Parts: sequence; structure tokens; C-alpha cells
Amino acid sequence: MTTTATPTSTATAAPSSEQATPGTASAERSVVRIVTASARLGDRPAVLGPAGTTTGARYAHRVLAAAATLRRLGAGPGTTVALLLTGNGVDQLVARHAAQLLGACAVHVRSMNPRTDDEELDGAAQARLLRLTGAHLLVVDPPQAARGRLLARSTGVRLLATGPGTGLAPLEGPDRLDPADAPAPAPDDRALVTSTSGSGGRPKAVVQSWGTYERLVRLLGEDARDYRPRVLAATPVGHTVAPMLDAALARGGSVVLHAGFDAGAVLDAVAADAVTDAYLAVPHLYALLDHPRLGATDLSRLRRVVYSGTPAAPHRVAEAARRVGPALVQVYGTTETGGISCLHALDHAEPELHGTVGRPFPWVDLRLVGEDGRDAAPGEVGEVWVRSPTTMDGYLGEAGTGRAPDGAVRTGDLARRTPTGHLELVGRRGRVLKVGGLKVHPAAVEQALLAHPDVVLAAAWGVSDAQRVEHLLAAVQVRPAATATGTALADHVAGLLGGPYRPERVEVAARLPLTPSGKPDVARLAAGSAPAATPDRSTPCP
Repeated sequence: MTTTATPTSTATAAPSSEQATPGTASAERSVVRIVTASARLGDRPAVLGPAGTTTGARYAHRVLAAAATLRRLGAGPGTTVALLLTGNGVDQLVARHAAQLLGACAVHVRSMNPRTDDEELDGAAQARLLRLTGAHLLVVDPPQAARGRLLARSTGVRLLATGPGTGLAPLEGPDRLDPADAPAPAPDDRALVTSTSGSGGRPKAVVQSWGTYERLVRLLGEDARDYRPRVLAATPVGHTVAPMLDAALARGGSVVLHAGFDAGAVLDAVAADAVTDAYLAVPHLYALLDHPRLGATDLSRLRRVVYSGTPAAPHRVAEAARRVGPALVQVYGTTETGGISCLHALDHAEPELHGTVGRPFPWVDLRLVGEDGRDAAPGEVGEVWVRSPTTMDGYLGEAGTGRAPDGAVRTGDLARRTPTGHLELVGRRGRVLKVGGLKVHPAAVEQALLAHPDVVLAAAWGVSDAQRVEHLLAAVQVRPAATATGTALADHVAGLLGGPYRPERVEVAARLPLTPSGKPDVARLAAGSAPAATPDRSTPCP
């Protein structure tokens, strides 16, 4: 399921017109507030990163110096500055904020993965993004200088470097931009372009206008009115977590950047760096729950721990509610829509809600649409269609793609509403099997397998035999010392969902292959599987 989402405010009130529309005055823009608030911090930390601590005064100075250079080279409203930077670090934030201070659009071209920066786009994909966005400036760091030169030769972009030893012009020079001179872009101007995977792995360029981006930042700031947030980011700062960081900095808070996710390092930061807020992918939350030092770590400062990205197993949600506490917030959404629904902190105290992704945010107009184009009745499955002030402005170069005739974003996710109005995700459009004449959702099988206490990860898929009959197969990664067999797990699924959902075979493994985003690699598993020559649901699973 596509559940990559920008964390959205957990406030229950719909955004006011003032919140929903960014002001034309420069001082009202979030990036201007970031520079102003950082300067007021003085010698207090603004960014704690892998390379050390950057004070608020130093951070503001760096952003204004970089902005002066970019303005001299023509950056401003209607232009695009591309960033090719390695890992999570203060340079990532400085370069983006400098571009956005000028009203320019920023686009990260290194990776399209919201979970990890390890998987790099190839040169052809990066060049395509540069051409598609019309970027004329490309900011690189020393490790990316060689790739930057290749891209400059093929696209004509001008290069700037964040560090020494590259032979390139520096991003930060002696001049500084006066924040009062920062131009204000129009609400419809592009603010950010984010890459997300498309068909065949070809990245799609998701556009957020300034109006959309400012709404995201303002909504996220609503939850931190009564405290000064310190946000931990262990996922790429150019993707999902970006507006969450901006909301914290704009309120005079600070951010803690980790080069990648490590459960022990996250626990250390929570204890030593006074972290109040964090964003985690669901596999990261599981890793924290499985870490031996979780119980000994002081979590009392945590105010908000947002987790999203993939469906969470109900028994792990229950465990997280018990061990992490009332800071937990689950968000369902997509890169294209922003947050769609939320399982609030109080919802985590209700076990019957642990298999849901909460209720839609008040500002989200959500429809569940059946195959006939009509709204699904309560309890029936339909595709999630979304209209919201936080949805994308479109895909660059693919006008109209992913939208319904009424303009709603079609997520491709299938869901049903519970009697209480909560959403239960059941699968993906196009990922529905016909087993014995009945429709079977592999995602439902995966969720049922994840409900077993021995199972850590699960994948389910269908394969067709020579007669084009579909067969349901599954694989699981189990905990160390687990005793569950494939047969027992297949019976477990049938007990929860009924006989048609019983996999013909469940492969039990110590480790499943994963995609770069940390999800089970279903395509790889399916490529190595085959249906039984003579299907027999009573045959023991290996």
C-alpha cells in the first residue's frame, strides 16, 4: 500500500482560512520565520547533526549567505534549484532553505526513497529530473561532485558546492541576503518537487506549490504551540519529514539529524538530546520495540512520535502503545496527498482500533469508490479518493495522471469504513486475486500473518498455473526461536479470514528480501515461486 505520507497535525479542528492560505507578505512565510527564529536562538542549538552542532545564529548566517549566492546566479520565484547531497546533514537544510527563502523551488535528485538515502537514483533518472523541473543550479557536496560534473555536461546546470576540495564555486560566500529583501512567491508557484516511484521504477515528480507546502508546515506547527519542539529525523530530510522539521524550526525549536536509522542511536538521542518529537517508518518502530534498551530509556520528554509508511500489525501497535506511551500517532497518507487519516494518541488505548489507520483528518474529503464508480456502502471495499488542501498540485510532465474526473487524487489503496468511521486498509487496486471464484486481497493475508506473535514481516502474492488458475502463496520472517510452522500459519490466516484466504503455501524464513524502502520484496519472492502441480489445501506447508 502506498502509505508514504507527510506527517500532518493531529489537531482535530479544520484549518482556518488564515492557516490554509499563505500570506503574500514575506514575513509570514515559514522559511522567513525559520531564519528569524534561528537567529533569536543565538548560541543555542538549531541543528544537531552527524558533523556536530550548529547554533541558531550560525544556521541563520549560513542560510543567508547561501541565499545571497543563489540570488546572484538568478534563483527566485519561478526557478528551480536542485540538490544532490549525501545523507542527512545540516548542508541539506541550508541549501533547501536558501533556495526557498528566495521563493525558488527545491528538488532533491539523489534518491526517491522516503525511508533511506542508501538507494541512489542513476544518472539518467537524475538528468531527467533536472530537465523536467527546469533546474539551472545544482548544489553538490564533495562526495557527489563527480556525478554533478557529469550531470552538468549533459543538462547544462551550473554547479555549486557545499564543501571544499571540489574545485567548484562555493554555495556560501561573503555576502548575506537581507531577509527583508526575500521575494514572496505566488501561492501557485512551485515550492518543492519530490520524487516517488512510478511504474517500472521510473520516478515521478510530485509537485507541491507554495500554497500547499505552507499549509503543511502550519498544520504541523499546531501541535507544538505549548512547547519548543526538538525533532529527531532518521529518514531523508528532503522527503516526508521535511515540513515537520520546518514547523519545529519556525517555532524556535531545533532538529536532531541522524545519518540513517539505528534503534540504539535513536534511544540515545531521546535520552541525551531531549528529543520531543520523532518521525519513524513502521519498520523503525518495530526495531525500537525489539531493542533491549527500550525499557531502560527515559521516554518522558516525548510529546509526539509519528509513524507511517506501511500498515502496522495490530499486536505491534498494542505493544507500542504499552511500551512507548501516549506520544504515539499513526498517520496514513501518500506522497501525493499528504496525511489522509490519523490514529490519535487516545485511539491507541482502544485495542479494537489497532487494525485501523484512524479517521480522516477534518480537512480531508475522502470517498471510498467501488468498481462501478459509486460510493461504497458502509463495510464495503472501495478505492480511497482524496480531496484536501494538502494534496499535490500534480505530476510534472504527466498532467491529469492519478486524478479522478472531479479532481480527487486516486490513491490506488482499497479500504472499508468501520461502523465508527475508522478506515481499514485491505489492499491495492490491481492487487486482487481470484481464488476459487472469490476475490482475495493479499494485503489482508499479510495483516493476518502479522497478527501472529511469531511473525515479524509478511508477504502474500498470487501466481497462475498453466490453466491460468490463481494460487495464493505467502512468506514470513519470524522471530528468533519461533516455533510456528507454515501449516500452522496458514491455519491461523484461515481462522481469522476464512477458508478462501488460506495460503496454499507459507514459506518460513529467518529473513525476507526487502525493497530499499524496507518493505518485503514481493516481486522477488513471486519470481522465485511456483504453484503446486496439484493444489491441495490440506498439504502441509514447508
